[in-house]
Amino acid sequence: MNNIFSEGTAMSSQRSLMRALGWTDSEMKKPIIGIISAQSEIIPGHMELNKIAEAVKEGVIAAGGKPVIVPSIGVCDGIAMGHKGMRYSLPSREIIADSAEILASAHAFDGVVFVGNCDKIIPGMLMAAVRLNLPAAFVSGGPMLAGKKHGERLSLSSMFEAVGAYNAGKIDADELHDYECTACPTCGSCSGMFTANSLNCLTEALGIALPGNGTIPMVYSKRIMLAKLTGEAVMHCVKNNIRPSDIITPKAVRNAVAVDMAIGASSNSVLHLLAVANEVGMSEKDFSIDVMNEMSAKVPNICKLAPAGKDYIEDLNEAGGISAVIKELEDLGVFDGTAMTVSGISQHERVKNARVLDEKIIRPLSNPYSKTGGLAILKGNIALEGAVVKKSAVDPAMLKHSGPARVFESEESAMEAISTGKIVKGDVVVIRYEGPKGGPGMREMLSPTSAIVGAGLGADVALITDGRFSGATRGAAIGHVCPEAAAGGAIGVIRDGDIIDIDIENGSLNLRIDEKELAERMKNFKPLEKEVSGYLKRYRDQVTSASRGAIFKK
Repeated sequence: MNNIFSEGTAMSSQRSLMRALGWTDSEMKKPIIGIISAQSEIIPGHMELNKIAEAVKEGVIAAGGKPVIVPSIGVCDGIAMGHKGMRYSLPSREIIADSAEILASAHAFDGVVFVGNCDKIIPGMLMAAVRLNLPAAFVSGGPMLAGKKHGERLSLSSMFEAVGAYNAGKIDADELHDYECTACPTCGSCSGMFTANSLNCLTEALGIALPGNGTIPMVYSKRIMLAKLTGEAVMHCVKNNIRPSDIITPKAVRNAVAVDMAIGASSNSVLHLLAVANEVGMSEKDFSIDVMNEMSAKVPNICKLAPAGKDYIEDLNEAGGISAVIKELEDLGVFDGTAMTVSGISQHERVKNARVLDEKIIRPLSNPYSKTGGLAILKGNIALEGAVVKKSAVDPAMLKHSGPARVFESEESAMEAISTGKIVKGDVVVIRYEGPKGGPGMREMLSPTSAIVGAGLGADVALITDGRFSGATRGAAIGHVCPEAAAGGAIGVIRDGDIIDIDIENGSLNLRIDEKELAERMKNFKPLEKEVSGYLKRYRDQVTSASRGAIFKK
């Protein structure tokens, strides 16, 4: 089990550089395991990643490998929210994937452990793992614990909604400050079923991470133990030549969709599963957003975590975690237990002893929150390629809604109207030119959705956009409208006062307008194009539709 540098005079020069690092003869003969860590001092979910990476090193060393820690960039969506920084979040996914590919290939790693947390980092790393096809394993930093204020448990979404309540005059500045000081009490990825935790849970469903990766809190010692075991697991993969192509297969991607529906994951998971499927080599015919609705029809929503409900990731962990969810879905026949895992065994073997420990957190299949999955794909004359909504987080009163459009060309203009009371019951807020090309960068819009909920309009106002939403969003928030306005989509011709018909149960999103009138508007439509420079300009030129995962052109 040597590496390519270990023997022969041809690699003498390379070994001299390794000696400059202090490597011994025996170390230079071991498989080199790159530990790609996104640790930084600006992201709460990364606060302890240095400890996680060091624990992975211990596991690799114990199993006979030579570990090396190398970096990855990352963006905290919560900190980037509400200003120009959010334009860089989704685009960072491609940089993360590319840089991991470069690091691992340039240094001839024999295996890789990806150590990350938070929104675009895990999917970017998943894309890299599939692309590299080196023996690989994932371990995240883990979630933070829920906050507490006067007996009420809180999360980041509570904080954004508190800002909305303050703007609506429902709370004062002192109470808002109390929320600010209590919503995020520990390090870790935000405590609800937001994008970061959704993707970490899906790494278990894909089989590329060990059980508990998605749910064990960052502050628990079990997280350190999990990291050590992950180091040992990647060495098992190296010794037995188990690669991502053996694990992240088409059946594994479909398994991830099943778990996604069951746990009510973030709407952003649609973008990222599409991107991973593309790296796996699945064609649009084999895997598209339509598969989401097909799976939703088969898979009940059995978990309702914040922001959709009052439970948190730590509760799911205590209730049996993702392994218990997988066991339930396998028994239902919607999860393929033959799929391989990084443990070297099948999903069936891995979860055969798992069980639900709290039926209030993981409901039985006979009593789900909904007989269909937590996400829904909507289509219609303003979403020919589809739109996405986190159905499990929508107030029942808004599952079917018709109302007049209030049209805005940016998130900022919409926020000004919402925060000053210009949006009223029944309205459908339309925010366009925020898609992958139009933004560019497809900003998350937790601020406007939270402002609507905070103002007490969550059961009365819908929002549709060609941008996207944070996993912390709740309410009738419909994103990823495709084609986007900047690509000539019909969302670009909606006018103030037009009636928009939303039917989430039946999967439709339509502008109530005569076909001839719509055709005439489209004929005369010339999309806006914002002035951008640097990476965002390159990104806009290369990115495809959100309906394809906002991947780069081939």
